Amino acid sequence: MKKTVFNKRTPLHFKQFQRKGYSLFACLGREVLIGTLSVATLTYAKADGISTEPQRPDTLSSQREVKLEEVCVTGSRAPLTRSQQARMVTVLDRADIQAAPVQSINDLLKMAVGVDVRQRGPIGAQTDISVRGGNYEQITILLNGISICDPQTGHNAFDFPVDICDIERIEVLEGPAGRVYGTSSLLGAINIVTRNSSSSLQAHAEGGSYGYASVGGRVALASAVSNSLSAGFTRSDGYSRNSKGHLNADYQGWRAFYQGHYDDETFAVNWHAGVSCRDFGSNTFYGAKWDDQFEHTLKTFTALQAENKHGRLHIKPSVYWNRNHDRFELFRGNAEAYPFNYHRTDVFGANLNSYCDWLLGRTAFGAELRNEDLISGNLGEPLNKKRSISGTSRQYEYGLNRTNVSFMLEHNILLERFTLSAGLVAVKNSWNEMNMRVYPGADASYRIGEHWKIYASYNTSLRLPSVTELYYSVGGHQADKHLKPEELSAVEAGLKAQYPGVMASVSVYHNHCKNIIDWIRDTTKGPDAPWQSVNFTKVNATGCEVNTNFNLALLMPGQSLLKQLDVAYSYISQDKMEKEGIQSQFTLEYLRHKFVAKLGMNVWKNLNMSIHYRLQDRTGSYTDSQGQVKDYEPYSVVDARLSYDMPRYSFYAEANNLLNKTYVDFGHIPQPGIWIMAGASLNINL
Repeated sequence: MKKTVFNKRTPLHFKQFQRKGYSLFACLGREVLIGTLSVATLTYAKADGISTEPQRPDTLSSQREVKLEEVCVTGSRAPLTRSQQARMVTVLDRADIQAAPVQSINDLLKMAVGVDVRQRGPIGAQTDISVRGGNYEQITILLNGISICDPQTGHNAFDFPVDICDIERIEVLEGPAGRVYGTSSLLGAINIVTRNSSSSLQAHAEGGSYGYASVGGRVALASAVSNSLSAGFTRSDGYSRNSKGHLNADYQGWRAFYQGHYDDETFAVNWHAGVSCRDFGSNTFYGAKWDDQFEHTLKTFTALQAENKHGRLHIKPSVYWNRNHDRFELFRGNAEAYPFNYHRTDVFGANLNSYCDWLLGRTAFGAELRNEDLISGNLGEPLNKKRSISGTSRQYEYGLNRTNVSFMLEHNILLERFTLSAGLVAVKNSWNEMNMRVYPGADASYRIGEHWKIYASYNTSLRLPSVTELYYSVGGHQADKHLKPEELSAVEAGLKAQYPGVMASVSVYHNHCKNIIDWIRDTTKGPDAPWQSVNFTKVNATGCEVNTNFNLALLMPGQSLLKQLDVAYSYISQDKMEKEGIQSQFTLEYLRHKFVAKLGMNVWKNLNMSIHYRLQDRTGSYTDSQGQVKDYEPYSVVDARLSYDMPRYSFYAEANNLLNKTYVDFGHIPQPGIWIMAGASLNINL
C-alpha cells in the first residue's frame, strides 16, 4: 500500500526528506480538502488519489482500507495520516454510517467497542457516553474540531445540530489527550466530522413503532465558495407511560445546520452555524420517585476556522461561540408543585494553532482561551446582578464564570517506519484560583514491514468539575463546591496488522486516576439517602481491546452473499469496588465486558443487509422503582437493516432490539423492546 503521496505542488524540501528516508506529511496540494486544527485536531481532509465517486458494494470494503490509511485523523497535535499516527484512532467512516441500523449519532457509537453508551431515552433524547470505563464528563466532544462541551453538565453533550446524512466520519481517540485537547479530555475525545461534498440534493423520511416519524433534507452547492444547509424534524410518542397513564418518554426535536468552505491556492476557510431544539419526557431520569419529569434544551453553535497553505509555518486560528439553554421540570408542566430549573451557558473560545517542518521533524505549538459563563436558577454563586429568564417572570439568581488558558507544545519525528510524538499542555483556570499545571505525553510507533505496526504511549490529562457536580444540591443531591480537578496518567501498548482482506489490532492499557469525581449514596441510611458528589482518592483500571475486520468479498471470491465482518471485544478491571452499602452512580459502574460484531451482506443484486450484535456486562448496582438494590445483569441486543440501494434512491427497513430483550443501561430506566421502522431516501447530484 502506498503510504505517502506527493504532487507537483509539494515543496521541494519535502521530496528531499523523503529521499533521505523520512515519511513526511503527505496531505498537501489542491486535491486535499484541509480543515483546521481546533484545540489540536484536523477537522477534515481528503487524500490524493482517492476517488470521491460512489463505490459499488463489492469494492466498498477494499476502498475503505485504503481511505482510512491515508485520511488525516485526530491522534496528535500536528496533522498526520492514519498510517503515521502513533496512537490508535477508531474511525467510523461514511460506509459504516450508511449501513448501520441507527437513528442517531449516539446509536452509531454503540458499535465502537471502547465506548460505553448508556441510554436513558431513545432516538438520542439523552445519552451518557464514556470511554474506557470513565463517565460522560471525562471526554471531549467536538464538532468539526470545535469543542462543544457544556460546563453545566455532560448529560446533553450529544445534542448535535447535524443529521446522520451530514456526517463524513466519526473519530474516537481513546485514552488521555491533554496535549491534544487540553481540559476535559481525561479519557479520550470524539470528533464528529461533517461532509464537504459536491453539489447535491438529499432527502429522507421514515416512520415506525411508538409513533416514530422523521423527515430531513440537505442541499449542497459547490463553487468557489461551497455551501450546504440541512434540516430535520423527529418525533415519537415514546415507549412508556407514568403511573397516571400519561406519556413520559415522548420526544420531539428539530435541528438545522449550515456550513461553508472556501479553498484556493493560498488558504482555506471553514465556518458553520447550527441549532438543535429538543423536548422530551424525562421519565424517571433523575430519580425513581418522580415518573413525570420533562426537559427542554435549545443549543446554538457557531465557529470560524482558517489555515494558510504556503510557507514553512502553518497557522490555524479559530473562534467559536456555543450557547445552551436548559429547562428541567420535575413535575411536567406543573411549576407550582416544584419550580422549574433554568440554566443558560455561553462558551466563547479562541485558539491559535500552528506547526512547522524542519530538519528534525514537525513541531506544533499553540494556545487556547476559553471562557465558560453560566447563569442559573439554582446552580453557582449568588449573582451581583440578577438577570431575567426569557418567557417567565423569574430571574437567574446564581451563576459561575471561569476562564481556561492552555498552552500546547508537541514535536513529531517522522521517519520511514518510526513515528515519535511528544509534548505537553500547560493549563491554568480561574476557577478556585487554580495554579498553572503541566501535563506531558509521548506516543511512539514502529512499522514492521508493510503489514505490522507496534505502538506505545504515556499520556496525562485533567478534567475540571462541572457546575452541576459543584453546586447541584436539590432533589436529593448534595454537591461539594470544593471538589478537586480529576487527574489521570495512562500507559498503553498495542499491535496492529493489515493484510489484503484482513485488519486486526490489539491494545493493552493501564489508567491511574486521582481525585475521580462521582455521585455516591449510603443505602444503609434508607431509600431517601442523598446522592453526594465526592472525590475518590485513587482508581486504577487495566483493560484490553481486540478489533478485527474481514473483507469477506475479497477473502471468499467464490460467493457474493457475505461482504464484511467486524468483530471486537473489550475488557476492563478496576481495583476500586463498591463497598457494602455504598452505591456509585458512574465511576464504579463500568462495562467489564463488551463484545460487538457486525455482518454486511448483499442478499440479491441491490438488496443489502447488515446485522449488528452487542453483548454488554456492567459492574455495579442500582435502586429500582420499588427501592430494591439490584446488580446490573448482562444483556445482548441484535439490530438489523435491510435496504434496496440505487444510485439516486434507497428504500430500507430497520429493527432495533430485534429479539425484544428487556434490559437497562442506566439504573432503573427500562429500555424499549423491539422497535421497527421503515423509510426512503433520495440522493441527486446537481
